[in-house]
Amino acid sequence: MSDTGIFIGTDSGATTSKTGGIRADGSIISHKLRQSSTNSQAGREAVIRGWIDGVNGFLAENNFTWGQVRGVGLAIPGPYEAYGVLGRSANLPASFAGWNFHADYGRALAEAAGRAVPLVVGNDGNYGGVAEAHRVRAGRKAGVLMFAPGSGLGVAYVDPHGMPLDGDTLSGMEGGHMPAPLQLLGNIRPFSCGCGRDWGCVEAYTTISGLPQLLEVMLKKHPNHPLATSPLSPKEKALSLRGLAQKGDALALDIFDFQARVLGLHLANLAMAVDPEFVVIGGGLIDPEATTPEFRERYLSGIRAAAEPYLWPVQREKIKVVPATLGELSQAIGAALVALYTFGDKE
Repeated sequence: MSDTGIFIGTDSGATTSKTGGIRADGSIISHKLRQSSTNSQAGREAVIRGWIDGVNGFLAENNFTWGQVRGVGLAIPGPYEAYGVLGRSANLPASFAGWNFHADYGRALAEAAGRAVPLVVGNDGNYGGVAEAHRVRAGRKAGVLMFAPGSGLGVAYVDPHGMPLDGDTLSGMEGGHMPAPLQLLGNIRPFSCGCGRDWGCVEAYTTISGLPQLLEVMLKKHPNHPLATSPLSPKEKALSLRGLAQKGDALALDIFDFQARVLGLHLANLAMAVDPEFVVIGGGLIDPEATTPEFRERYLSGIRAAAEPYLWPVQREKIKVVPATLGELSQAIGAALVALYTFGDKE
């Protein structure tokens, strides 16, 4: 393989698309994130143009050409009808259902490059896990489980060879929608979840999506807290909690301690299935620009403490719980890495 060969990653979110790239040795070309609007409201062709514009801009900014692109990876949220074919997404127009984005992006890449460009596609959360796993493994083989709590709960497992567990329908590791062990959580009621399941999805107890319901429960323990009588909407109250926790607010800390406990129990549950060496925790609660070192250590320690009693003895010694390091760059870099792992040895 030529030393000048590079692999591009496109991360297409519902509102924002990002572009990143790596060299043939897996090193990141730039930590400067290139992003633009996905423009989904303008239709499929507009989205494709945006992806291509992102690659063009990335190549120009980093002094590369299309001739050096050896492969492209696309990270895009599901659900899918088949490989490279989008299902009905709650965050995209109905007209996107059934879209063969793999075929359309492949044609656009070929037109831009003047030749066929190998393209691999997959779930954005799984590809984010690939990038974080690449960092934490530091060149050696090890299984990596990643949790990324944000608006929802992204869960990924990356095998010792660096590839994500996608499943036969690209729905593998949708761990956020497995049921939480409510009997270990004070017999809290099953929260509603956007996925429609009624068994108490882990996502509802660990992310922003479930915070209004969790706040309602926790205010019963803190009836004199200002949020109990605040005129703010439930969503606004929920979004204020992270800032309050950084100031030591007892209610907010109780809520995030609870979320850490749920995530730790889920860690132990999934560890029985995939037996990882590393567990990477992403999301806004471990973002150095949004939370204090003391809060982050409390959150990570709470996850470890909740998991430990339910791990096998050897796992208690071996499993390491660490914070994510790539932030919003992870999914684009992960997509580029999967392109490298898939096409790199074919050069």
